[in-house]
Amino acid sequence: EASKREVSYALCNDRPTLLWLANQRAVEYHPTLVRAGRWNQPTHLVLDLDPPDGDGFASAVGAAHLVRQALADAGLVGTAKTSGAKGVHVYVPVTDAATGEEVAAATRAIAARAERLDTALATTAYLREDRAGKVFLDSTRSGGATVVAAYSPRIRPGAPVSFPVAWEELDQVAPAEFTLRSAARLIADGDPWADRMPEPQQLSPELIEEGRAIPVARVQAMHEGKRRARERR
Repeated sequence: EASKREVSYALCNDRPTLLWLANQRAVEYHPTLVRAGRWNQPTHLVLDLDPPDGDGFASAVGAAHLVRQALADAGLVGTAKTSGAKGVHVYVPVTDAATGEEVAAATRAIAARAERLDTALATTAYLREDRAGKVFLDSTRSGGATVVAAYSPRIRPGAPVSFPVAWEELDQVAPAEFTLRSAARLIADGDPWADRMPEPQQLSPELIEEGRAIPVARVQAMHEGKRRARERR
């Protein structure tokens, strides 16, 4: 909308299209959080937990447990997957009653609540220089952004994939365990991502209003970055 352009994207909802994309040398798949024709109704609230450079998966797992607690305090249930790198993604399916703006606001509120549970571990600071070596609780996936799909390969050594992990197993796994080869074996008897996904949930008006009072991190960071640049001149 901002660019005033109309862009056509492939709708990968069948095997032939997936094979066509593979023939185009597409390796990673990053879908949006909306379905075709329902552009303002996200299917999920998503938090992307990104550990700092030099830190490992364990810190992202710790942050994921903070998010799980914040969700529980709000009466919500989510499920987790590895990002295929060193992060964790937490998904909460939402009812189609929620608009994109409402889901984005609720996501910001959950991130802020999780941060307050352990400010030494987690941060919502969008600017990398402000994170002080903490795990970034990225609430900006809502609002038109994309997230790597479950089971998508990543262009990294060892061909890791983004893979669903049960909460009780999250502390016991390493991202490198889930590769193109091992994932095929692990899903031979079913789809753990679908099996562990909760039913769509209603977002409370209180949670949404709380999030509306929190500035959009990306926009806030843009203005702050410009301000700092002016000061350095």
